[in-house]
Formats: sequence, C-alpha cells, structure tokens
Amino acid sequence: MDGYLWASERIKTLPPYIFSDFERKKVELQAKGVDVIDLGIGAPDLPTPDFVSDVLKEEAKKPENHRYSSYKGCREFRQAVSEFYEKRYGVKLDPETEVLTLIGSKEGIVHLIQAMINPGEKVIIPDPGYPVYQTAVHLAGGESIPLPLDERKGFVPQFERLKEADIRDAKLIFLNYPSNPTAATVELDTFKKAITFAGEHNIFLAHDAAYDLVTFNGYKAPSVMQVPGAKDIAVEFGSLSKSYNMTGWRIGYVVGNKEVVHLLTTLKSNVDTSQFLAIQKAAAAALKSDHSAVRQNNNILQKRMEKFYSALKDIGFQLEKPRGTIFLWVKVPDQYTSMTFTNFLLEKAGIIVTPGNVFGKGGEGYIRISLSVKEERIDEAIRRLKRLQF
Repeated sequence: MDGYLWASERIKTLPPYIFSDFERKKVELQAKGVDVIDLGIGAPDLPTPDFVSDVLKEEAKKPENHRYSSYKGCREFRQAVSEFYEKRYGVKLDPETEVLTLIGSKEGIVHLIQAMINPGEKVIIPDPGYPVYQTAVHLAGGESIPLPLDERKGFVPQFERLKEADIRDAKLIFLNYPSNPTAATVELDTFKKAITFAGEHNIFLAHDAAYDLVTFNGYKAPSVMQVPGAKDIAVEFGSLSKSYNMTGWRIGYVVGNKEVVHLLTTLKSNVDTSQFLAIQKAAAAALKSDHSAVRQNNNILQKRMEKFYSALKDIGFQLEKPRGTIFLWVKVPDQYTSMTFTNFLLEKAGIIVTPGNVFGKGGEGYIRISLSVKEERIDEAIRRLKRLQF
C-alpha cells in the first residue's frame, strides 16, 4: 500500500529536501559513467582530527559511556561549551542552565521552533537562508516571514523592509552569520542592532552560528551572546560539523536564555536522550583544544576559495570574496535562472551546484558552490567551466 495515503497534511505539503534530489541525480549520472563533480551539499571532505577520533575510541570502550546520557547532555561537554565561550568571546555561561547538548544544530533548530511556535504564529527567517528554517516553521504549523538580505547591503538584516503587521505578530526571528548560503559575514554592531530590534518588538532572537570558526584572512566571527542583554532575549546555536569536520557525528549545542533552553530541554527529553556519551566527550576535547586543527582546515579551505574565486572572476562571473563558510555565492549569467543554470552545469559539465532559489526568493539569480572537494577536483571543475559557452 502506498505510504503516502497515511501521510499527514504537513508532510504531504512538505517539499522534498533539495539535496536528496541532487544525490539521486548524481547516482543516476554516475551509473551512466559520468564523472560528476559535486559542489552542492556543504559536507566537509577533510577528516576529523586524529586527537578527537582517539578520544572517541577510548571513551567508546568504557561501559559507563554505553548508558543513556543526561537529557541535557553530559556535564563534561556542557562545561567545555561554557569554557569555549568564555575563552573565545569573553561570555560567561552557566553549563547547568544556559547550555544544552544537541544532536547537531539542525535538530536543535527544528525542535526550538516546535517548542516555541503555535500554529499560525509568525517566524521571521533570512531570505536567502538555510532551507531548514522554513521547513521547521511549516512542520510547526507556523508562518514564515522572509527577512530580505540584499547583496548591495552586504546581506545584513534589513528590518526596515518588514511589514508593520509582521513585526507586530512575529514571535521569533532567525539570523545566520557567517551565512549559509551567501557566505556573508558581519561585525558585532549587526548583532547589537538585532538585539535592540528584538527587544523593542518583543521578538525572541535565535542565531545560527554553525560556521563561526570557519573564517579567513584574520576575520573573527562575533557571537550574539557578546551583546549586553542578549541572554534576556536570545539563544545561539553552535556545531562541530564544519569546524571539526564532524558532520556525521551529529553533535552541537545551544546557549543563552535559560528559560528557552529549558523549553527546548523539555521537548527533547520527550523525543530523545541526547547524543552517545563517547561522542559528547570527544567533542568536549575538540572544544577544549587550542583549535590549531581548525586553523589548519581553514588554511586549506582558504586556498581552495582563493583559487576558485579568482578563476570564476576571470571567467566573468560576479561574486564577492568570502571571509567565512565553505561556500561561494555566485550570480548566474543574465539569460539564465538559478535552476536553468544549475541544470545547464549538470548536463554540459557534470557539475552539481545548488540553485539559489531553494534558499528563498532572494536567492533567485544565484548559485551556491561548495568548497568541500579536493583542490584537484576544483581544478577540473575550472577546466570544465572554461570550456562552456554561456
């Protein structure tokens, strides 16, 4: 029997996750013998640092780590998050009430929206922005309100472009810097303005800082928690997926307002029992390290970025040089839409990129290119792009 008959209305109206569709196309092309260069999904190809894997191996041998974790996550990991924030940002966090372990920040974002939003309530999300924000709002029965991000303004939030009614009715707002997909970065002043806006309009702020440590050329991404009063009205999500190449490990955290952290803890205690203790302890070792492994990764990513950026500019593409993330955000040629150019690259060059329109209306006219392939594959992608006529 067709399982679709049993689906809820929200699942029936949920669009397929775009990267699942690209994975299917990739497999089909490879089956035909096509050498596909996948520059679509942002999954690091670099290995998890040995010292982190070594901790996992040792902790996985201990029987006491095979039991259920505390619902909040083990104290060792939460303490490591707290120490990381104090050392890097000068922000003090109570590991008992202001830090919660997540099974990856994506899970935490989805559950936060479910914990806070009633059907019909409004959530302001970046446009263009990470598709999971809109998906999570949909699953909670809420209404997504796009927050315009304009390249001419450096992709900073343009709160003045929101409608009065949407501002009045909004309960939650999401920001994401360094940004997926635009690779935009901001200074602390942007967060100060955002906290002021949220406070004035009684809107709770959630900042997705998944790429906070993936930065180039001396840029240091600020934390929203550095803004005085941020804990009164905000939380921040963090992840080890990109900084420590631990995507498959599924480990992250949320910090900030203790009441909202408690709300999320309450929901999660009813649907999961946190992450495997050995993974939490290995992640704690990563956060307590000197982050030299992160700097080494960033050097590799920056070299890839510089090469790809220069080549794309030489070919005639329009794009800004990023100071962070693992992405390039590139304008498509005038005669194409995001999707038609994505299909063109796949059919004519065997290159997978992500069409900008999947990130919202503001992403139309762009493609997102991931730097998560080795340099020789970037060289090959450049050769193929140079041969194209468009």
